[in-house]
Amino acid sequence: MVRILLAEDMLMLRRALVSLFELETGIEVVAETDNGDQVLPLALEHRPDVAVLDIDMPGIDGITAARQLYEELPECRTVILTTLGRPGNLRRALNAGVSGFLIKDTDPDRLAAAIREVAAGGKVVDPGLALAALQVGDSPLSSRETEVLRLAAQGEEAQEIARALFLSPGTVRNYLTTVVTKLSARNRMDAVRIARDSGWL
Repeated sequence: MVRILLAEDMLMLRRALVSLFELETGIEVVAETDNGDQVLPLALEHRPDVAVLDIDMPGIDGITAARQLYEELPECRTVILTTLGRPGNLRRALNAGVSGFLIKDTDPDRLAAAIREVAAGGKVVDPGLALAALQVGDSPLSSRETEVLRLAAQGEEAQEIARALFLSPGTVRNYLTTVVTKLSARNRMDAVRIARDSGWL
């Protein structure tokens, strides 16, 4: 029996998934939640074999929850479900120890088979997303540029970034200008979006 923890904030979809899994032989939903903050506590309580996680939820996102599970409860494997097939999310998920990454409109039989495969120790990734991730390539940003952009993505201003990285505000602004140019972005926030979508942040 494969024991599942299901985390999905859309009630109708969560109920549909529970119903789907109830029809499957050898799969049982032992816990469910609509909030990423509840994933680890529920997993520690119920000890599921697989956590099926929505990527976007209230509280922490599915990839962050997956990383927590990987660190705190490594025997619980994780499958991420997403409506947004961004190569960057796939890269982040794999770096967080995720074993499966599928689009939400995956065929129900394929989803059930993927959960069984992940429970058995395998990995399952949507082939279209895997190809897109390979095509994105490596980041054109230096490690320092990435560091500056990561802080900017958190809403930090040039002065705050400068203090955090022991740089002058002018140097930080130069880095951000270079980042925007390298990524062919319209502005700083567009650069953040491009870097996140590509898995470089």
